[in-house]
Amino acid sequence: MKAMQFEQAVEAILQREKRYDPLAYLFLKEALDFTLKRAADANDGQSRHVSGAELCHGFRDLAVQEFGPMAGTLMIEWGLRESRDIGEMVFHLIDEQMFGKQDSDSKDDFADAYDFHEAFVKPFQPKKAAALQPAPGL
Repeated sequence: MKAMQFEQAVEAILQREKRYDPLAYLFLKEALDFTLKRAADANDGQSRHVSGAELCHGFRDLAVQEFGPMAGTLMIEWGLRESRDIGEMVFHLIDEQMFGKQDSDSKDDFADAYDFHEAFVKPFQPKKAAALQPAPGL
């Protein structure tokens, strides 16, 4: 898929749907590539279709890897609040013929893959009281 075609597809989506930031679509493309590579690596180098849940987990893992503690803030800025939003963007890109799908694929495949707060915020919060307690004898 050529970058210019992808950008034009995102522009077309944004003409009718402004819920998500254009950068979210670009990151979604990166997350799909990341997830496809991971799936191929686990499948003796053979590429295969990835499920909605697999893509959501790849999206999460790449976001945490790339953005660390800022991942949660970026998700909010990009208009993403739950994994279902990833599915909405995927199906927008399917409508623009940028992503493919199987007959069995559904937006519901993306629902409740994980909680965004648990995925993007909680891992970066300081540990509770135990970390703040002075060592014995001090």
